[in-house]
Parts: sequence; C-alpha cells; structure tokens
Amino acid sequence: MRRPNVISRITTALMAITFFLTISHGLQARDIRMMSYNIRNATGLDGKIDTRRIASVIDSVAPDVVAIQEIDSITGRSHGRNLLAEIAGYAGMRHVYAPAIDFDGGKYGIGIICKEKPIKEIRVALPGREEQRALLAVEFKDYVFACTHLSLTEQDRLASLTRIDSVASLSDKPFFIAGDFNSHPGDRFMERFTKKFDILSTTEEMSFPADKPVELLDYIAVKKGTPEIAGTRKSNVVEEPVASDHRPVYACVTMKQATTR
Repeated sequence: MRRPNVISRITTALMAITFFLTISHGLQARDIRMMSYNIRNATGLDGKIDTRRIASVIDSVAPDVVAIQEIDSITGRSHGRNLLAEIAGYAGMRHVYAPAIDFDGGKYGIGIICKEKPIKEIRVALPGREEQRALLAVEFKDYVFACTHLSLTEQDRLASLTRIDSVASLSDKPFFIAGDFNSHPGDRFMERFTKKFDILSTTEEMSFPADKPVELLDYIAVKKGTPEIAGTRKSNVVEEPVASDHRPVYACVTMKQATTR
C-alpha cells in the first residue's frame, strides 16, 4: 500500500536532479508564447472592421509576440486609422510596422506586436508578382522574431527563401519566423523551407478559411539547428471563425538560456 509514496519520492528526486543539473550548467528555461495572425485588415467575415475584436482574439492566448499580416496604415479604406497601433493599444503591447505597398493614400503591409521593447528592426522587400511582399525582423534581448506574408506565386516564394535565410544569418540569436506562407505542407516551397527551418506550430490543424478551415497556410518556425530550443510546450490553431478569414496559429516554445553568474 506504500507504493504511491515510493513513486512520489522517486518523481520528486528526479525533478530535483533535473533542477540541479540545469542550475549547475548555468541554464534556465523560458517560455515564449508566439502567434501568427492574418487579420484581413481587421475585417471579419461579417464585414465589420473591428480592431478591438482582433485584440481580444490575441489576448485569448496571452502571447509575448505576434506576427500580423494584411493590415492598413492611414489609408482611405480604413478612414485614416492606424490599425496596428489600435490593436497593440487594446492588447497592451508595442508595435512595429513594415509597409509592403502604397495603397489608397497610405500603406498596406505587415506588423509585429510585442510585450518586450525591440532592440533593432529590419525591413526587407520580397518578390510578389501580384503585389510587393515584405519581411519584418525584430531583434529582442534573447531572440529575433520575423513576420512575413509570402507571394501567391511559388517562384516568388522560393526566391524569398534566399532573402529570409540571409536575414536569419545576420544574428547569432535564435531566429523565429511566422506568417502566412501561402503554401501547404508538402508543397515544393515548404520542402525547401523545412531544410532550413523547423516548424514549431501545429501541422495537424487547418487555418483557412476561418469559418470552415480546410487549408493550412500559416506557420511559426525557427532556424534549424538552434540549440537554445528545448521544445514546443503547446501549439494549436485558435478557434476563431469570424474575426478574419484566417484563424491564428499559436505556439508556446521553451528556450534554454544561460544564467548570469
């Protein structure tokens, strides 16, 4: 009848050993909660432009950093509003914008909202036959997080990969990239992409269209061979059928970090 106590002692001992080894090697674990969300300019399937609703969807998983695609800045279509700033304000986060094209008196592009103050920002133009595309990379203390929305054309996506890889090589910090890749698992682009990057978000759930998703187009990934990554604690597609035409993807990633002695 004492077996449960024995098992409990063994479990406690193993946890203590793991903790001791972690501390003795000067390492500690940190979870980073990441999201990618194509928000269709905050326009839901009900036709309403609602930045507060987008922020509420984001808040539902309390991410540290979010890659956002398809967003206006000071356009006529959006009545001169800075939509990314609105979403960041409602979510209590900072924001960084990267325009891809001039549109209707303003800009249209991608952005990142984050809890931590960025150290550096990099904006890179990417090819797109239907429209110019962009890559936005933001450096933080312990990692770099990038956002993109890739072309509908496979040749453009493949050409973009070279530029993405070049930006990933600029820092020795862990490099994460998230966005709407406009590509399915198993496509030629994804086969090339996964030779250089590991997918962290789920590949078992679909993200588009939001009301009845049948395609996976949205991903979160990390540069392959990143030793600081201990694993993905959780990943899923957030069940939100109305706020945009895409559902957001989420991943909670555990990083190993050296402690300061």
